[in-house]
Amino acid sequence: MTQRTLAGLIALPLVVALIVIAWVVPLPYTIYSPGPTVNVLGEFDGKDIVQVEGHKTYDDKGQLRMTTVSETTREARLGLWTLLGAWMSDTEAVYPREVAYPDQGTVEDDREAGQVQMASAQDAAIAAALTKLGEDVDEVSVAEVAEDAPAAGKLKADDVVTKVGDTAVDTPQAVVTEVQKVEPGDTVEMTVERDGKTRTETVKTGEKDGKAYIGVSLGATYEFPYDIKITLDPAIGGPSAGLMMALSVYDTLTEDPLTDGKKVAGTGTIDGDGNVGPIGGIQQKIPGAAEDGAQLFLVPAGNCQDVDGAENGDMRLTRVETLDDAIEAIETWTEDPNAKLPTCGSTK
Repeated sequence: MTQRTLAGLIALPLVVALIVIAWVVPLPYTIYSPGPTVNVLGEFDGKDIVQVEGHKTYDDKGQLRMTTVSETTREARLGLWTLLGAWMSDTEAVYPREVAYPDQGTVEDDREAGQVQMASAQDAAIAAALTKLGEDVDEVSVAEVAEDAPAAGKLKADDVVTKVGDTAVDTPQAVVTEVQKVEPGDTVEMTVERDGKTRTETVKTGEKDGKAYIGVSLGATYEFPYDIKITLDPAIGGPSAGLMMALSVYDTLTEDPLTDGKKVAGTGTIDGDGNVGPIGGIQQKIPGAAEDGAQLFLVPAGNCQDVDGAENGDMRLTRVETLDDAIEAIETWTEDPNAKLPTCGSTK
């Protein structure tokens, strides 16, 4: 037996051991896969997903499908074999765990954060839909009053500010602008709603950076003219269904069916003014929607750089920046499925 052969025989078990370890030992990566899509015009647990009290509602026999991503948890133990399979898939993606989960936490922390994001997205979706319908839903509330602030003892957390002086206000910036119209040390009249009652407080302003201030943190909130509730599977979290929820609320409150009986899917965050924002996992959401029979997919403009190569089949992709864009695209497409629509360049 030569020395080279002997060395090979000795090394073979080590090589085999290293291969086994590579296949078995968990690696710090996360897999994104197409998740289920949900018709937000449909039902969950036997009840309409969009429920309205105090306003007439209308049925639409078509579908507005929100899309999701199935993501392995931060505690999932994924071996090399599993990761290679996902990496070679046309519809799955592999990301370093620190990219998918940049913060420290637990699976339960992730679930709770997702639910908080979903609740906020639902409020914004309702606000966007009602604003589109001509309702005034914006209001501004006091989030916190600093202990030594000029407004301490005058304003309280959760006060809804309706006027500064004689000027009606409905955004935090509007409050700041009106307060800064007076000289530091002058007083301002703050009209607020507290515990169902209207009251006016006189606040002597302080000085900060040469301008008048009252020392409160403000937040944008909404006041809806009637009750609207969106109920989804609590396992679904995050803000990315905002656009589709807004479309569903709008469609439910308008007489003419938006979809004309067709299947529309999409994704995107939304704010109360109807602006659509980008999301993650669009390469998985597009094939998930196509698999479930959607014929048109709404792509946030901020995700246009992410859609090349997505498996959309015969499903059309159209770019949207606002709720108005989405409504116009759907109406145009339902009238003529071959109509020209805004795209992300090479998408069809």
